[in-house]
Amino acid sequence: MSVLYPIVRRFFFSMDAEKAHGIGLNGIRMLHQFKLSRLFFGKTIIAPKKVMGIIFPNSVGLAAGLDKNGDYIESLSSVGFGFIEIGTITPRGQEGNPKPRLFRIPQAQAIINRMGFNNKGVDHLIEQVKSVRKNNNEIIIGINIGKNFDTPVENAADDYKLCLQKVYTLADYITINISSPNTPGLRTLQFGDELKQLLDVLKSEQKALTQQCNKYVPLAVKIAPDMEDSDIKLTAELLVEKKIDAVIATNTTISRDAVRGMVHEKEQGGLSGVPVCKQATHVVKILHECLQGKIPIIAAGGIFSAQDAQEKISAGAELVQIYTGFIYKGHELIKECAQALSK
Repeated sequence: MSVLYPIVRRFFFSMDAEKAHGIGLNGIRMLHQFKLSRLFFGKTIIAPKKVMGIIFPNSVGLAAGLDKNGDYIESLSSVGFGFIEIGTITPRGQEGNPKPRLFRIPQAQAIINRMGFNNKGVDHLIEQVKSVRKNNNEIIIGINIGKNFDTPVENAADDYKLCLQKVYTLADYITINISSPNTPGLRTLQFGDELKQLLDVLKSEQKALTQQCNKYVPLAVKIAPDMEDSDIKLTAELLVEKKIDAVIATNTTISRDAVRGMVHEKEQGGLSGVPVCKQATHVVKILHECLQGKIPIIAAGGIFSAQDAQEKISAGAELVQIYTGFIYKGHELIKECAQALSK
């Protein structure tokens, strides 16, 4: 399959990006349904790593955004990921932003998206995860939660709390997404009193749910790469104070410095891929210096090689996540990274 992927990618890159996204996911699901995943993708690298009290089969996960509704969990797991993060999910289903809203920049090995948390709603996702848990309870599933587009930022905690309550018993960990650039006002929740108030609500609810369900589910916070170092430090201090279980660094960037003069550079949305790699690693490094091992870091952003993954670990991360690299490089990237991080 590794030899074939450049041909497959050429086919997918000849069509609309969002359409190709759906066809690709359905293709992976078909291979899984016909029990052909092992033939096409090989065996999953097993190199267990314990983080947040969870034993991950390997250190390479799928970042949120590819499987927004939990429709492809088992299929994607069979590709070789050590864990799958689904979502971002919101209380109510929503269409997201108008199409087109997903743009490739092959010259920079990058993608711009302004999807806008398009998803079928938390109740749909719950049913999908329940179905997976009946068949296979070994897959490590993170669930990424957000707010609806039309929920005022001052009421955002209500949306996060509702999602937390609904997914709690089904998730291995839950990610609080406050860093997407495609929901107006969302990134303001990364700072100061807004972040403090949100975390107070969610940590309180986590405590209540732990007692009610007799199960502790870790909470991670996902941050943006566009924060100043001073803001990263303040956010890190608050995450420690509130006893958050992990931090994911980073989401997409709103910077266009690395794609000036290229196709789609003026499109609004978050930029992912190679252009965000260096800055994401910098954020991981600053976080590591501030957190001093008190909170584990999961690194995401521009991982396109085993060396990229190793650099994230060297900067202070415990685990890594891939999305855009998977689109450009295929499943072999997962295996290469997992193998490198197992040593």
